[in-house]
Amino acid sequence: MFEFAWPWLFAALPLPVLAAWLLPRARGWSGSMLHLPHLGMALPMQRDASPVTPLRRWLALLAWALLVTAAARPQWLGPPEDVARSGRDLLLAIDTSGSMSIEDMQLGGAPAQRFAAIQAIASDFIHRREGDRVGLVLFGSRAYLLVPLTFDLKTVGQQLMESTIGLAGRETAIGDAVGLAVKRLRDRPEQQRVLILLTDGVNTAGELSPQKATELAAANHVRIYTIGVGADAMRVDSLFGSRMVNPSADLDEAMLTQMAQTTGGKYFRARNSEELADIYRQINKLEPIDDAKESLRPVDELYWMVLAAALAAAAAAFAAPLWRMPAQARAGAG
Repeated sequence: MFEFAWPWLFAALPLPVLAAWLLPRARGWSGSMLHLPHLGMALPMQRDASPVTPLRRWLALLAWALLVTAAARPQWLGPPEDVARSGRDLLLAIDTSGSMSIEDMQLGGAPAQRFAAIQAIASDFIHRREGDRVGLVLFGSRAYLLVPLTFDLKTVGQQLMESTIGLAGRETAIGDAVGLAVKRLRDRPEQQRVLILLTDGVNTAGELSPQKATELAAANHVRIYTIGVGADAMRVDSLFGSRMVNPSADLDEAMLTQMAQTTGGKYFRARNSEELADIYRQINKLEPIDDAKESLRPVDELYWMVLAAALAAAAAAFAAPLWRMPAQARAGAG
């Protein structure tokens, strides 16, 4: 459908006619000579060197009409398109400390680092959140906002896959990660603020304690879903033979549980890749994506074509006297 965004600007169309009717006409020259300050020097003057011909007048009026039409913003509205409505403002805070390199997870039947498993499974979770704003926080010794809240889920997933262990330091600043997430979420609608925190350890760095960060999250109505990552048992080979160890001995489950309960979220334990994938499915149920749609119509601005035509008409009006010169020269020669 074709329409004008600002049709009221067409009220300016009669301005040249009103100006010609109301304003006084310009006076001609009183003499036929232009006297210079030097004695005896004078130049002849033509009384009407560039007359306004009907052609120039009509071209000027056409240029004005086209200019007003361009200012009215002609548009072409395409057919309505359904787009997913914003559901949640969801931040993922992912631990990149040194312990995330422990190979106690599996991907495709092969041993994998904790961080690699998180990358593979979380990226799939991100791509399924169409309609949500999703952002990414990485934390180690410090917390960094790698991707702000955005509908561009492809970019969020790509940035996660390109991240590496130790990118934010080798220690674990859980409190700083939560504090940064709260800062980014507190201006969003109250019922849509969600933080998913993945870690495999205990808070060992940062300026903000996890307890204080949890209080800030609760005060700002940010729900936190905490996920403790890492196996309970792992076989380690040494010179003295193999033995079983607990690679998640440092995981502070009590702190993560309290953090989730205080903010209205939930704590999950991911001992392997299958449990981690199931946790994301549960979060999808707890924080469902809004199925409602909004209809938007794509708009193509057409003013530039009309503006180009206006400039062409104005150029033709200025060039009109040049078209007459060959004919005038032939008349003078005759």
